[in-house]
Amino acid sequence: ASFLLLCFRLPLVTPLVFGLLLQPPLTQLSIITQPNIVLLVADDLGIGDIGCYGNDTIRTPNIDRLAKEGVKLTQHITAAPLCTPSRAAFLTGRYPLRSGMDATSNYRVIFWNAGSGGLPPNETTFAKILQQQGYSTGLIGKWHQGVNCESRNDHCHHPLKHGFDYFYGMPFTLISDCQPTETPEMDRAFRRKLWLSTQMIGLFTLTAVLGRLTGLIPVHWKTLTCLAGLSLLFFVSWFSSYGFVRYWNCIMMRNHEITEQPMVTNRTTSLILRESITFIERNKHKPFLLFLSFLHSHTPLLTTEKFLGRSRHGLYGDNVEEMDWMVGQVLDAIDKEGLKDTTLVYFASDHGGWLERQENKRQLGGWNGIYRGGKAMGGWEGGIRVPGIFRWPGVLPAGTVIDEPTSLMDIYPTVVHLAGGAVPQDRIIDGRDLMPLLQGTVAHSEHEFLFHYCGIHLHAVRWHQKESGAIWKAHYMTPIFSPPGAGACYDSGFCPCFGEGVTHHDPPLLFDLSQDPSEAKPLSADTEPLFGTVIRKIGRAIEEHRRTLTPVLEQLSVYNVVWKPWLQPCCGTFPFCWCDKESDN
Repeated sequence: ASFLLLCFRLPLVTPLVFGLLLQPPLTQLSIITQPNIVLLVADDLGIGDIGCYGNDTIRTPNIDRLAKEGVKLTQHITAAPLCTPSRAAFLTGRYPLRSGMDATSNYRVIFWNAGSGGLPPNETTFAKILQQQGYSTGLIGKWHQGVNCESRNDHCHHPLKHGFDYFYGMPFTLISDCQPTETPEMDRAFRRKLWLSTQMIGLFTLTAVLGRLTGLIPVHWKTLTCLAGLSLLFFVSWFSSYGFVRYWNCIMMRNHEITEQPMVTNRTTSLILRESITFIERNKHKPFLLFLSFLHSHTPLLTTEKFLGRSRHGLYGDNVEEMDWMVGQVLDAIDKEGLKDTTLVYFASDHGGWLERQENKRQLGGWNGIYRGGKAMGGWEGGIRVPGIFRWPGVLPAGTVIDEPTSLMDIYPTVVHLAGGAVPQDRIIDGRDLMPLLQGTVAHSEHEFLFHYCGIHLHAVRWHQKESGAIWKAHYMTPIFSPPGAGACYDSGFCPCFGEGVTHHDPPLLFDLSQDPSEAKPLSADTEPLFGTVIRKIGRAIEEHRRTLTPVLEQLSVYNVVWKPWLQPCCGTFPFCWCDKESDN
């Protein structure tokens, strides 16, 4: 009887077995453990700068291919509109003010390699968790999260203290001061004031000396000597830092070793690409995390001769096209090693394009498409809405577009869970695991509210009302554009977060981004029946959010961001810091 029963069931079992074997690859996530993870993050790239987000004049075929072969997010939001706080949130999965990485003053980023502020040692990055899970972890390119705390070699903020096994790149960020032929960029307005003050003090001292020599001013030589000494001391006190920005900030490191001081900019791109590909080749036999943090497309827009003059958007367009080529080279290296199907690739920008960045009528900053505002603006979409692309063949459905609110902070729990780790339970993690959304097993993002900060100041809040599909956004503060009628703060070069440069809104400006993504037509109680209900709902969310905040040390306080000579990384004997070990090799 048992034999007859087996014979009867065999025709039913056979197709079932074949059916299971022929299931599409989307069901294979459970058997692909610990994928390789490649995170590609551009610097200052606008969402409107690449083809798959609507640009038809700058050629980005490799980034577009990523979107075609994977999932494109159309509402991918950074936690801050500037480099240092945005990247701190990316690395920790937490709003930057939770770690002290957002500013109370106008110094809103790490300003010097020799500052004492940076990503606190007690923060746990996704790299540290993946390292504990057996991953080889590498950071190539820009860091901008600080270096030292108390001494020149304590490296308390260094990538190797935050879970990366290998680091090659800039501990700081690329700035125009790194290129000797470019106009200095760092703290430009403050430097002008220092020069003016020095000239006025010098003129006053010279006048006093001439007056003494001619007998017109009765002043003792001892007084004049003290005055001249104070004038010299004032000059040395600021010129010792600002006069040597290229040597203090524009350096390249390999792990803890300085390889170039100052960096040789005409070979930086090729070295970063070489290091990235070598890291993939070196770690192909075990799970790896590669965080390729591009120096593109930040000024001074380092672009090799091969790409100069190729785009229709001048040097900025050339630079973006070169970055796209670099993306293609990394993807080719992954394919060459047979790792395509076991590698999750992610592409994004750290924040929106810098609208005000211009020199002699040349536009050197990015374009944010239809979105209002740009870099440094914590509330407007142009400063915080960025590209977000994932590719994992066989696991993520190709050619998918998701219009749900997501955050760069979501990368943290996403990669931690993929690596088999667990997010820390002793702190609040603001990011959410994206895999269910990316795979299509859920329809909506887990984010109901996203809080948009400018420094420590809450400028706007987004509420995703899932049942209606509305995405409400309330602005409590907005920057005052200058000149009047402009779309950015062109007169100052950066929009401020507080003070006379912002407008406070009570009641707040309200937009429905699902209907008005450009934030062109604010709603009111007269035009929107739900106005009061929405504002009250968002207000309660703010109160609840603020109850989760705890006091922390301000990493970007004025004291922490100023230049401290005893913290200056130096490859010689300070202050004689100069080396070129790449040339020596």
